[in-house]
Amino acid sequence: MLAAVYYNNKDVRVQEVPKPEIEDDEILMKVMASGICGSDVTEWYRVPKAPRILGHEATGVIEKVGSRVSGCKVGDRVFVSHHVPCNKCRYCLRGHHTACRTLHTTNYYPGGFAQYIRVPRINVETGVYKLPSETSFEDGTFIEPLACVVRGQRLAQIHKNDVLLVIGSGVSGILHVQLAKRKGLKRVVVADINKYRLELAEKFGADCTINAQGNLPYKLKENNDGRLADKVVVCTGATQAALTALDCVDKGGIILFFAVPDPSVNVPVPINKFWRNEISLKTSYGAAPNDLVESLAILAEGKLNVRDMITHRLSLRQAAEGFRLMAEAGESLKVVLEPNRD
Repeated sequence: MLAAVYYNNKDVRVQEVPKPEIEDDEILMKVMASGICGSDVTEWYRVPKAPRILGHEATGVIEKVGSRVSGCKVGDRVFVSHHVPCNKCRYCLRGHHTACRTLHTTNYYPGGFAQYIRVPRINVETGVYKLPSETSFEDGTFIEPLACVVRGQRLAQIHKNDVLLVIGSGVSGILHVQLAKRKGLKRVVVADINKYRLELAEKFGADCTINAQGNLPYKLKENNDGRLADKVVVCTGATQAALTALDCVDKGGIILFFAVPDPSVNVPVPINKFWRNEISLKTSYGAAPNDLVESLAILAEGKLNVRDMITHRLSLRQAAEGFRLMAEAGESLKVVLEPNRD
């Protein structure tokens, strides 16, 4: 079978690799669509483990089912979660499923940017989700990224009375916008340095967009009746975005670091100011099973416009182009690879 092997953002090679064989408690999925995530082109995160076959937003059709597998059958249209928690450790029992050691060590093989993936027993048991008939394979590639947004907004306690500032209007930023508007927020502001991305943010529901270059806190006040934001969500790993976010939150507010700079960066926090004003810093990582279930239900409603977020649909042989588009973040948003497209 064919797979796209990642070495770095400028070196993605489509190669023949062995088609996986499954055990009696596993399934084989034919991959129909797999989205390229922003984390897939974050080189400080990916290059140290390269070469490898990435892809964790995969949907497809079950091709084979092991003799001891129940609950799914050949022909089922599914999304498969690449990381699954144990649901037994102290972190899972306290609601911190994405801190679970099992979650960080599980995966399917070899990755969503291949024509077929082998789904291990633990993923079969807790990580296979049937797609509703109204959810296309392409739409299904948003289940995991939307679930991450669902989790992040819950941790940041975002509700309809908030003024929300989203810094960074890539895929996650625009999903934050759409989910916030679904919750009834009356004021969602988006900041970015990319004019094309800001235009997209407006298209998908942002009430106001701001060029982030220059004095963002001042610009925010100009567009928010002289106030800063109740909640700030950082959706870019740019160091300047992390630093600027600290000055954009109002008293009693919360900053959610949905994306973070590389590990060499230390962000200085004005802890005395935050202490006096009861400002909180939060982080969120990945998605837990309950987040995935909620995400799937939201997408099935059809009220979030994810289909129009897809700017490029490419074959597996075009994987290098897909990674280029995502890494350059120019006039593109969501890039989906279709590994079994002719």
